[in-house]
Amino acid sequence: MSTLTGKVIAISGGARGIGEATAKELTAAGAKVAVGDLDAVLAEQSAAGYGGIGLPLDVTSEESYAGFLDKVEAEYGRIDALVNNAGIMVIGKHLDVPIENQLKQLDINVKGVINGCHAVAPRLIANGGGQIVNIASLAGRFAAPGAAVYSGTKAAVLAFSDALDAELAPRNVRVSAVLPSFTNTGLISGTEAPAMTPAIEPADVAAAVRGLLENYRAQATVPKYLAFSAAQWSMYPQRMRRWMGAKTGMSTMFLEYDHEARQAYEDRTTGE
Repeated sequence: MSTLTGKVIAISGGARGIGEATAKELTAAGAKVAVGDLDAVLAEQSAAGYGGIGLPLDVTSEESYAGFLDKVEAEYGRIDALVNNAGIMVIGKHLDVPIENQLKQLDINVKGVINGCHAVAPRLIANGGGQIVNIASLAGRFAAPGAAVYSGTKAAVLAFSDALDAELAPRNVRVSAVLPSFTNTGLISGTEAPAMTPAIEPADVAAAVRGLLENYRAQATVPKYLAFSAAQWSMYPQRMRRWMGAKTGMSTMFLEYDHEARQAYEDRTTGE
């Protein structure tokens, strides 16, 4: 029997992609899952497929996040863990992409994570403890041209998660971060994965989340073989990083992409 059997786990951005895959993975492990998403209809439809509940959630709003967690507790009686998964990626040249679109990443990727942690931590403490898993990205380590703000948001999630874990661990609440590579979701629409990191599947990230919830660790890199190079990347001389970026395609993957193939994702996430 999984250690997650009977646990109540809430997931933000759970209607599609990594969030949906994680919901299915945790349900298969015996957990009771509730997903929240800005697309409440899709969240409800998705959750119906695995026996969970789908609810409306705007992670940029403190009130919406608190209301989401209130409904989860009303349905299941408690919350044992939160997976902060909601996030968007805006790519292109920093001086060409509308600044308001770029700043939406701060609202969702950073403020959304902070809102979730702030809202759920007191509930976990009151229950005697629990876990928070924040979905970051290897972009928080391997910063790439064309995704400057996105990389910055994910680096922020990593630092925030580590600091918050140090604060909450004495109260039996642990905070972890997952660092996925290129993942086959709408987020990478129109782009091409670099040579050194072929695209992974949402199910791979979901398995990593499950692993952290079953056995706490501070971080999980997906795929695992990139963990060492990600940790060492900032220590390489800038000239070497630029050379490797050019060789692998990391320097151009978010600057030279298929705009038409990406349009639907951009319409959904930024309205442009």
